[in-house]
Amino acid sequence: MRARDLAVQYESVSVDSDALDAARLMAEHQLPGLLVLGGDGEPKAILPGSQMVKMLVPEYVIEDPTLAAVVDERHADRLCQALTGRRVRDCLPADATPPPLADPDDTALEVAALMARVRSPLVAVAEKTVHGTHLIGVITASHLLHELLRAAGEGGAGRV
Repeated sequence: MRARDLAVQYESVSVDSDALDAARLMAEHQLPGLLVLGGDGEPKAILPGSQMVKMLVPEYVIEDPTLAAVVDERHADRLCQALTGRRVRDCLPADATPPPLADPDDTALEVAALMARVRSPLVAVAEKTVHGTHLIGVITASHLLHELLRAAGEGGAGRV
């Protein structure tokens, strides 16, 4: 199995996308994160769901979690308002790095090794050309596991 065969379409957003829309997309599709593309369409970062949740929590509660118990439900229900007027770029951590990229010809084992090395739940499969990087799709950890287990179940341990 090659990366191009494992890659699937995956929800992505632009760095300039509305943060609230990105949160809705993540929630509606129950995604662990979103692939963030730069203005040129090249993979720029992965926006984890945990980072979106962090954007909702006031800084003072992050610093002192005991304060969370004193915030009443009426105020807690308004947490998503923290995303209003923000862009995805505002939600990315300051140290955000580009997502791991797999070459379309990489094997499943190469993709798995990359995922393990960088501890990422997804890998972008992209072809680099003189004109830039062309995104083919994404391989998620769960999809890779599914395919590896399916191949092993068929007695195809050598097929990977």
